[in-house]
Amino acid sequence: MIGPGLCVFGEMPKRFCGSGIQKEYSGVECCGFLLLKQGESKTLEKTTPIGKGSAPRRTQLNALPSSLLLFSVKENILTNTGLWIFNLYRALYMASPSNYSTAPVSEFLLICFPNYQSWQHWLSLPLSLLFLLAMGANATLLLTIQLEASLHEPMYYLLSLLSLLDIVLCLTVIPKVLAIFWFDLRSISFSACFLQMFIMNCFLAMESCTFMVMAYDRYVAICHPLRYPSIITDRFVVRATIFVVARNGLFFLPVPVLSSRLRYCAGNIIKNCICTNLSVSKLSCDDITFNRLYQFVAGWTLLGSDLILIVLSYSFILKAVLRIKAEGAAAKALSTCGSHFILILFFSTVLLVLVITNLARKRIPPDVPILLNILHHLIPPALNPIVYGVRTKEIKQGIQKLLRRL
Repeated sequence: MIGPGLCVFGEMPKRFCGSGIQKEYSGVECCGFLLLKQGESKTLEKTTPIGKGSAPRRTQLNALPSSLLLFSVKENILTNTGLWIFNLYRALYMASPSNYSTAPVSEFLLICFPNYQSWQHWLSLPLSLLFLLAMGANATLLLTIQLEASLHEPMYYLLSLLSLLDIVLCLTVIPKVLAIFWFDLRSISFSACFLQMFIMNCFLAMESCTFMVMAYDRYVAICHPLRYPSIITDRFVVRATIFVVARNGLFFLPVPVLSSRLRYCAGNIIKNCICTNLSVSKLSCDDITFNRLYQFVAGWTLLGSDLILIVLSYSFILKAVLRIKAEGAAAKALSTCGSHFILILFFSTVLLVLVITNLARKRIPPDVPILLNILHHLIPPALNPIVYGVRTKEIKQGIQKLLRRL
C-alpha cells in the first residue's frame, strides 16, 4: 500500500483529465486541483470512485491562485505504479488543448476578397491610378493655398484641413492594399492593425466634422455677410481645428483600445483588406457586444449630429437665397457654396451605400462591402480637390500661377 503522495509540477496545460486514469484504475482515489495563475479562476471537476465497479461521484471544485497541480494518490497495487505515472503524464501533456488555452496574437493576415481573390490583379491598376491622382491633387491644392497670398483666408484654410485629412486616410489604407495586391504582403502587426483602425474611424469622423464647419462658414457668408469678417477669422479656424481633432480623437480612441484588449482565439485571418473593427473583433472569443455597440453609438452620434447641422445650415442658406430679389444675386450666392454642397452630397452618398451594403451583408457577396470600403477611402480624396479646383475661380488661377512657376 502506498500512502498519500504529493506530486508537484511546474507550468501545466489548463486542463485536468482524470477520467483516463480512473478507467484503468478503479481502485485509485484521485482528487485533482488545477491551480491557475494569480488572478485567474476556473471551476473543475473532482472525480472520486466509491469502489471497484461502482460509478464515480462528481463534485465541483474552485481553482485557487497558483500554477501547481496537486495530486493525492492512494494506490492499492504497487506493481501498477509505473503504468499509473505514464497515464498521468499522457493525461496532462498529451491531451488536446482546451478552449481556454490561447496563444497571444502578434500579427494578423489580411485576405482581400476571400471569394474572388483573382479580382485583386485587375483592381491594382485603377486603384494605383486613383491613389496617385488623390495624392497629387491634394498636394497641389495645399501647395497652391500656401503659396498664393490671395487664398490665405479662413475658407481655404478649412479646405486645406480637408485635404490633409484625405492624404492621411489614403496613406493609411491604400499602400497596404496595393502591397497585398502586388507583393502578397498580407501580414500586419498587432499594433499596426489597431493603429489603422483608429485612424480610419477617427479621420472619417474628422472629415464629417470639417464639412459641418465649412457649412457653417457658408451659412455666415450668405445669411450674415456683414458679420462674416468678425465671426470667421483665423482664430475661429484654429479653434475649429482643435475642436475637430479633440472631439473625434477622444470619442474614437476607445474603439481600438477595446478591440486590442480582447482575447483572439479564432485564428488571425482577417477577411478584409483593412483592419475594420467588425472584421477584427470577429476573431475574438470574448463577448464583443459592448465593443460593437460603442462604435455604433459613437459613430452615429457624431456623424448624425454633423449631418443634422449641415442640413440646417443649407436650409437656412436656401431660405435666404430665395429672399434675394436682385437679378443674378441668387445664382452667385449659390455658386459660392456649390462645390462644398457637391462634396457633402458625394461623401454622404458613398457612406450611405457602404452602410446599406453592410446591413444587407447576407444578401450581398462579402467582397462587395470590402471593395466599397476601399473606394470610400480613395474616391472622395481624389475628387475633393478636383471639384474645388474646377469650380472655384481663385483656386484655378492659383494653380495656373503655380504651374507657370514650375
